[in-house]
Amino acid sequence: MSVGSADSSAEEILRREPAGGAPPADDSGPPGQVGFGQVYRWAVAAALGVLTVVLAAYSLYVVRSVLILVVIALFIAVGLDPAVRWLVRHGLRRGPAVGIIFLGTFTLLAAFLAAVTPPLLREGGELFGNLPGYVERLPEQSGLYRDLAERYNFTEKLSQYAANIPQSMVGNAWGFARRFLGALASVLTVIVFTIYFMADLPRLRRGLVRLFPRPRRPQAAEVVNVVVEKVGAYMAGNLIISLVAGVTAFAVLMVLGVPYALPLAVAVAITDLIPLVGATIGAVLCTAITFFTSELWPATIVVAVFFVVYQQLENYLLVPRVMRNTVDISSIAVLLSALIGATVLGVMGALMAIPIAAAVKVVLTPLIERHTEVPAPALPAPREPDAASP
Repeated sequence: MSVGSADSSAEEILRREPAGGAPPADDSGPPGQVGFGQVYRWAVAAALGVLTVVLAAYSLYVVRSVLILVVIALFIAVGLDPAVRWLVRHGLRRGPAVGIIFLGTFTLLAAFLAAVTPPLLREGGELFGNLPGYVERLPEQSGLYRDLAERYNFTEKLSQYAANIPQSMVGNAWGFARRFLGALASVLTVIVFTIYFMADLPRLRRGLVRLFPRPRRPQAAEVVNVVVEKVGAYMAGNLIISLVAGVTAFAVLMVLGVPYALPLAVAVAITDLIPLVGATIGAVLCTAITFFTSELWPATIVVAVFFVVYQQLENYLLVPRVMRNTVDISSIAVLLSALIGATVLGVMGALMAIPIAAAVKVVLTPLIERHTEVPAPALPAPREPDAASP
C-alpha cells in the first residue's frame, strides 16, 4: 500500500471523528429506551430534592417559635401602616411618622394598663382568696347542686381544688417567673421587629413585588396593597368588636351587682379577640364566676341569657357588618375564611384568614368578570355607496 493511500485513509478517519478526541460513550441504550446512567442521574436528583425539602421543613420546625413572633410583628406593623401613611401624606417623613404612631400606641396601652391593673389585681386576688368559701356556700344556693354534691361529693373536691390554686401559684413561683421572663422577651422581640417592619415596609413591599415576573408585577402590587390595607382595617374592626363586648359585659355585671365586674369584663374583651371560640370562653368564665359569687336568680340566669343573646347578635349582626365595612367581603366569606384559617393554623390562622380572603377576592374578581361578561354585539359594517347611484 502506498504512502499516499495511507495518508488519505488517515485523513478520512480524522474527518469522521469529532474534534476533541474520541466520541463520548453513549449510555442511553438503544433508541426509545432509557439507559442506566440516565436513570441513576434522575434518582440522585430526586433524592437530593427530597432531602432539600425535608431539611427545609425541619429547619422551619426548629425555628417555629421565632417565626411566629416575626409573623405577629409583621401583622402588627401592617395593621399600623395606614396610620403611618396618613401622617406621611400630611408632610411627615416615614421615620418620624413611625415614631409618633409607635409612641402613641405605646402610651395608650400603658395608660390603659395603669388604670386597669391595680383594681384588676386587687379584685382578682380577692376572687382567688374567696373562691373556696363561695364553693362551700353553693349547696345553700342551689338545691340541684346540693343533690348532685351529695351524690358525687362535688363540694369537697371543688373546695380542695379552689384552696390549692393559691398554693400552686406560690409553689410554682420559679416556673411562673421563667414564663414571665420568657413572655417579656417575646414581647420585646415583637416590639423590635414591629419597629423595623414599620420603618422598612415600603421597601419590603417593593422587594416582594420584584419576586414576580415582570408582566405579573402590576397585579402582584395590587394584591400586596390590598393585603396591607385590609389587615389594618381588620385589626381596627376586631378591636372595635372586642371593645363593645367588654363594655356591654361590664355594664350588665355592674347593673346586676356581680362582684369583680372589672376583671371579668377585661377577660371578656381579651378572649373576644380570639376568633370563633373567644366569646364562648369569656361567657363561660363570667357565668361560672357569677354563679359562685351571686345568687342563681336573677344574677346567674340573667348573665347566661345575656351572653347567649349577645353572642348571636355579635356573630350574625355585629361581626359581619363591621368586617364587611372594613375588609369589603361578604358575611359568609368572613365566617368561612375564619373557620378554614382556624382549622389550618389555629388562632394565628383565624386572624390572618380574613385579610387573605380579601386579597384572594381582588385576584379572582377580574378573572371572573373577564370570563362571565357578555361580549358586545358586533356592529354591521358600513355599506359602501353604489357606484351607479348619483
